[in-house]
This record gives sequence, C-alpha cells and structure tokens, in this order.
Amino acid sequence: MQLTRFSRILIVLLILGILLFVYKKYAPSLQEKYAAAPSTAEPAQSENTSPENKLPNTNTPNQSETVATTRPSFDYQAPEPINGSLKGVVELGAAGFNSFVVRIDKDKNWKLERSEFGSSLVHEHMATDDDVRSGLKNYIRGMLDFGVPGKDIHFVVSSGAKSEPNVVKISNGLKSLGYFVNEVTPQQEGTYGLRCVMPASLESESFMVDIGSGNTKISWKTGTAIQALESHGSKYYQKNLTDDQVYSDMRKTIAKIPAANRNYCFIIGGIPFELAKQVRSGKERYTVLNLPSEYKANGEKQRSGINIYKAISDETACKKFIFDWDANFTIGFLLGLK
Repeated sequence: MQLTRFSRILIVLLILGILLFVYKKYAPSLQEKYAAAPSTAEPAQSENTSPENKLPNTNTPNQSETVATTRPSFDYQAPEPINGSLKGVVELGAAGFNSFVVRIDKDKNWKLERSEFGSSLVHEHMATDDDVRSGLKNYIRGMLDFGVPGKDIHFVVSSGAKSEPNVVKISNGLKSLGYFVNEVTPQQEGTYGLRCVMPASLESESFMVDIGSGNTKISWKTGTAIQALESHGSKYYQKNLTDDQVYSDMRKTIAKIPAANRNYCFIIGGIPFELAKQVRSGKERYTVLNLPSEYKANGEKQRSGINIYKAISDETACKKFIFDWDANFTIGFLLGLK
C-alpha cells in the first residue's frame, strides 16, 4: 500500500521522537562512561606558582633555608690543633667514669679524639681492692693502647662526687697504682668549664653553666679574670628543697652575671645533655636548646634540672643556650696544665 505524503511525515516525526526519548534517557550515563565531564574546579597550583613564588624574588641564597629551619643554630667552627699531642683525662663519678682523649697543641687548641661515658668499675664482682685495681689497670690500658702516654693520663674527681663511697674506693685504687687524683672545687670546675667550652671571640658577651647532679657551676669572664659561682644541682629534691626555693636561689646567683655577658650561654652537664639529645640535628657539635617551657620532664631529676634551667633563662633573658657535645670541665683541666 502506498503511503501518503502526510503518513510519511508522521512516521518520520515518530522516529525522531523515539530517538529524542532514548537520547535524554541514556546520554548522561554514556557521557560519564566514555567521556570526561567538564571540570568546574580551579586548576591546581604547581610548586612554582604558589602565592609566595609569585612575589618578586628578593631572597638572599640562604634566606629560604633560614625560613625553613625554625630552630636557631650556632654556626661556629672550633680551631683545629696543629701538631698537637694526645692527652687523656678521666672524670670520677659516683656511678662510673667519663673519659676523654683529646689532641692539644701549644696554643691550647684542642680536638676530641675519643670519649666514653658512664663506664662503671665498681660492680658486685669488683668489691675488693684487688678487683678495683685490676679493673683500673684494664681501663688505663685502653687509653695507653690508643696512644696516650702514661704520664699524660689524669684523673679528676668532681666537687659533687668526692665524698661518694665508690669514688673514695676508686681513688684509693688509683693512688696504689701511682696515679695522682685531682680533687677540684666548684669554682675550679666553673673555671675549667669556661676554658673548655667558650670561644675566645665571644668571651665578652657570654657566660657558662654546668648543671650537675650535686651542684651547678656558673662562670663568666671579665677582662682576663674568670668569675665562678656555685648553686643547687639537679638532685636538690633529695635534700627536701622546694622548687620555688631553688628557683629563687638560682635567680639571685645568676643576677650577678653582668648584662654584657648575657647574649650567649654555653651550657654543659647531665641535664643539658638530656635536653640537647631531644633536639639535636644530625651529628652537629653545637646544639641550641629549646626554651625550658618547651620540654616535658621525664623523671624527678630532669624536672628539677629544667627548673634550674628556667631560673637561668628567666633571669638572663638569654636567647641562645648552646650545648657543646665535645666539652667537659675535665678537658678544661687539661688545657690548664703546662
């Protein structure tokens, strides 16, 4: 049957209507599957198009590095000894020994060659005098084997440990072997500590603090003279002293430091070692401590030590407390020898 013109138009319209219906129904899912939808999000900024990088580049080469490092640093290179000789020193403590082998030249420049901390010679198996002497011989032999002449091995008892029973036993053992045991006062410790840790170029604007268990040594230089003072140590809690009393006493002692000497503090001792260990960067020799308020104490001794540190910080308003990983007051003792 031949369709009329009108019928053909109706069929075409019907087919177009069906196609339009199918398109509206299935087009969105087909587009999601086979084509990426247009994005309405802003393009992500690359590293080089951040707002900061769009600013004119007025930084010096090292400024960006400084911005990235939030903690202060102390960039100082200690002078190396020239044609120096080896000397050894052992600090006698109640719990053990700290020993140091250093190379020292005629100008008193020095370099730490070897160190050992907390080496104990008094154990339950070394109770007799013969045991102590035998242990001391082995200990001294290690320094001799390293290259230190016997005449250049020295023993020092810190002012806070000389009355400890273990130290008395070891001192007697050393004397029986022909070694002289040097007992030092707190003022001498402060002098030796400053001599060891403080760069000559900063003597006029710095002071030294050595926080020990038994006492704290404070020293500074006025002209050519070294002033040294003593105050409470980090085990003051064993003496039934309150935090407030120690804080107040420490501030009164620290107040004697001249204003000109308060720009830098070179700080050593057991508590500063523990605090520096928490923030040290790599193997740096000098570590700038955080402020006292930024440390959380671990144990009673550390809590007491931080209280001492806070008193020093509050009284001086010093911004850089610099811990030297190589320094010890006994090295200053060696530097004072002729």
